Amino acid sequence: IYIGLPGVIGTKIPAFTAGLITLILNEGAYTGAFVRGGFEAVDKGQMEAARSLGFTYNRSMRKVIMPQGLKIMVPSFINQFVITLKDTSILSAIGILELTQTGTLIVARNSQGFRVWAIIAIIYLIIITLLTWLSNWAQKKIQ
Repeated sequence: IYIGLPGVIGTKIPAFTAGLITLILNEGAYTGAFVRGGFEAVDKGQMEAARSLGFTYNRSMRKVIMPQGLKIMVPSFINQFVITLKDTSILSAIGILELTQTGTLIVARNSQGFRVWAIIAIIYLIIITLLTWLSNWAQKKIQ
């Protein structure tokens, strides 16, 4: 996106915009796959039962299929959010400052690599632990 697309469209894309587009396209593909999978995991008999009760297709989806599919998808949503958080480190390749790139700059200035990387690891651990707790809480609330 950052290097190839400007050659096609003829205009330079800012690094932040290119990074954002890249993450959206990459994570959107995965998210789309597990959303589809979540809805397909709901037993087909559920739709048949809703339709036999006189629900329209849209109402059947809204009232019967979607609530069950969302329960299945919650862990995947949180997991994908954690993966996206970790994927942001690749944006340092195009010059966007993020946690890993910032750590590299700090190590270059003060040569205290172990301390800096330990702090960055702890920050990632805290954030991912909080997201895991959020996932568990959301899963309990939905069920």
